[in-house]
Amino acid sequence: MDIDALLPRTRTPRDYLDLVADPRIDEDGLHRLARGPHPFVRLAVAEDSRTRTATLTELLAGEFGPWDRNRLLRLVAQHPRADRAVLLRVVAQVEALLRRTGTRPYAAVIALAGRPELAPHEVSVLTGLPGASRRLRRGVRQALAGRACAPD
Repeated sequence: MDIDALLPRTRTPRDYLDLVADPRIDEDGLHRLARGPHPFVRLAVAEDSRTRTATLTELLAGEFGPWDRNRLLRLVAQHPRADRAVLLRVVAQVEALLRRTGTRPYAAVIALAGRPELAPHEVSVLTGLPGASRRLRRGVRQALAGRACAPD
């Protein structure tokens, strides 16, 4: 799908955001939107269930501010098409953030704990890093326990 055909001639950033939710946009169109300059559009692409794994990987390599980076990590950790390789990239980015002062990617870590593609030890190791809080450790324990109780 040619996204230019779906956009008005005079475009605003809002038009690009609206296009993400357009049912006529396909995976290639979402991939093209993920390469755009507007972080809020790229985050909307990360949230869309039609976004393919390669696009999620590319988004993880993109530039985002601290708040948007934390949101991106959570969105990708929760994404239904995120495979093990993508989730391991999220683990690596979260680990780097938890080693720094002042970043709190807690929602992403807890989302990772709920993913069956990852072994419990791959996520629980994050709770021992300098930026991990008591609340994060509790959330990870609960997510891992919920995963153990979930029916197959």
